Amino acid sequence: MRLRNKVALITGAGSGIGRESAVLFAKEGAKVVVVDLDEQAGKQVADEIRSAEGQALFHRADVSLNEDCKRMVDFAEKSFGALHVLFNNAGIMHHEDGDSQETVESIWDTTMNVNAKGVFLGCKFAIPLIRRSGGGSIINTASFVAFMGAATPQIAYTASKGAVVSMTKELAVIHAKENIRINAICPGPLQTELLMSYLNTQEKRKRRLVHIPMGRFGEAREVAATALFLASEESSYITGTEILVDGGITAAYVTPE
Repeated sequence: MRLRNKVALITGAGSGIGRESAVLFAKEGAKVVVVDLDEQAGKQVADEIRSAEGQALFHRADVSLNEDCKRMVDFAEKSFGALHVLFNNAGIMHHEDGDSQETVESIWDTTMNVNAKGVFLGCKFAIPLIRRSGGGSIINTASFVAFMGAATPQIAYTASKGAVVSMTKELAVIHAKENIRINAICPGPLQTELLMSYLNTQEKRKRRLVHIPMGRFGEAREVAATALFLASEESSYITGTEILVDGGITAAYVTPE
């Protein structure tokens, strides 16, 4: 098992990438703290893991709140005595997020608070515990739009994911000698409830699909497999980088400098 004797905390674990990662990490031997704002969804994931003879506990948290992030890390230490893997996966994509003229300030603030501030707070409180646990891996969910923008305007989301990429690089450099690796996963368009609710018309979906060389939306399980690699010792010499899981979209449209 690739995560035997490891403790992993995954935010946004009630659905999508987080859910698939929680189930996969548990299958690979990790004790998983399932964190989500949606209590019902999060508990269902933890129950599913336990029913498959894995180890998991649910904790409700809003990652945009300082005290909630502190409590979720304290919960991990109290429950399992350590923390080796933090997957800052929670994120939002608001339906009213558009271009700079359409997007109101409150949508900008909400998106940045969850997607960027949530990563900052997760790292702020988890890094001391990971350090005390002997080191480990932090994985942050960014997006391909951090590199090329989005065909359908979503200015706050795009800016927040750019912030995640930059934050990942700086934190990786700071903590590299403490045996703490920090990387970002940058998914392309996925067949998840989050994206499909945003691309809520056939026109919007076709507009995205036409840009993807593989000709399909990705699956959350494909991103979870990448997260598992970054969480495991197989990626022991990888830090401060971003891994694109995007069906080739970035390669097709971003010209190297």
